[in-house]
Formats: sequence, C-alpha cells, structure tokens
Amino acid sequence: MLDRSETRNLSETKESKTWRGEFGSQYSERNLLDATELDRMYQGKYGVTRTALNRQFLADIPRSASILEVGCNLGNQLILLEQMGFKNLTGIEIHTEIVKEAQSRVPWARVMEGSALKIPFRDASFDLVFTSGLLIHIALQNLPMAMSEIYRCAKDWIWGLEYYALEMIEVLYRGHSGLLWKGDYARLYTESFPDLELVSERRLNYLENDNTDSMFLLRRKR
Repeated sequence: MLDRSETRNLSETKESKTWRGEFGSQYSERNLLDATELDRMYQGKYGVTRTALNRQFLADIPRSASILEVGCNLGNQLILLEQMGFKNLTGIEIHTEIVKEAQSRVPWARVMEGSALKIPFRDASFDLVFTSGLLIHIALQNLPMAMSEIYRCAKDWIWGLEYYALEMIEVLYRGHSGLLWKGDYARLYTESFPDLELVSERRLNYLENDNTDSMFLLRRKR
C-alpha cells in the first residue's frame, strides 16, 4: 500500500487541487444526506430510489463481498450498502478533511485518503469497485489512468453511476470549465478492457429535464 504523500505526488492534477480545496468542501456540504434523504433525492430526480437501484444491480453480489468506493466523499453510498447487509466496505476520498468527517460518520467502514489516479491498494484487492458521479469529474487526459486503476483493483465487478451521453461532452459545472464531462462510461470500459462484459445497464432519465444518467454493472469474463 502506498503512503499518503506518495499517493498525492503521483496523482496531483489541476482538478485534484480544486477538489481538495474549498470547492470540494462546499460540494460535500451540499451533499451531506442520510439514507432517507438520499433516496428522496433519487426519487425526485429519476422516479426511483437509490436503494431500489442498488437492489436491482447488486442482487447477485454476495453480502460478504469486499467493496471499494472510489471517491466516497462523506460516505452516503456506503451507508446504503451497509443497510443492505454489505459489511466489508472501503472508501477512498481525495480531500483530507472530508476523509476525517467520513471516518467519524461511517466508523464501520474503512475510509482513507486516496486518488482515483493512483488507488492505494494492490491488484484485485476488492471483489467489486464502484464510482458514483466520480468519473464525470476526471479530465479526459486522466480518465484512462483512473479507469485503469479501478480495473486493476477490481477482482470481479465494476459498478458505476455516471452522467450519460453518446459521445464525450464537457459541461460547465457551477460556472467552471474543466470539471465535468458526460459520456458512455460503460462503453469506454468494455472498449478499453476486452475481458470486461456488460452485465446490466439502466439509463435513468431525469424527470425535470432532458439529461440522462447511466447505472451499469461490468464483470470480468470467466
């Protein structure tokens, strides 16, 4: 396992500096939700709760599976997984202070500082690795490295929820450029790693506008 200073040196980018600063702190403050609030937000956005989506996509994943969330922030998603019966949970987050808050908020999970560009674990360390709105914030020149790191650490499954578009498109994020993209991330995975197969995908249309997100589950071919 890499120590914190080594991980940071290998993963420092313009975007990571932004997310490690006040901008990242403000993001976390806006998105501090308990399980009920998170499900209510998803219901209002898509017409389906996050809990229902998790049950659909993770029905065949053993509750003993080791799971890593890359970009766990304050641990909202880890809370829902723990409520489903998953106990072997780990998260990495790039913002030092948010890591400390998450450690207090989800003490039953292992949360540590780390970057998607250099995940501080050995190959195939986890049965399942997932992101929820993380890949969309990684610049295109760094995206292959992040996806390779996720692939490297996943023994069996890769699970994601990301903004969807047929082709990669940059979107202004709260008035800033260079911080948000949408695309077909499931397809990028299967094109980049031939031994990955798409197990399931659900396009989630927004109720109040024309945007679409994609939840997908990938598995290494046996």
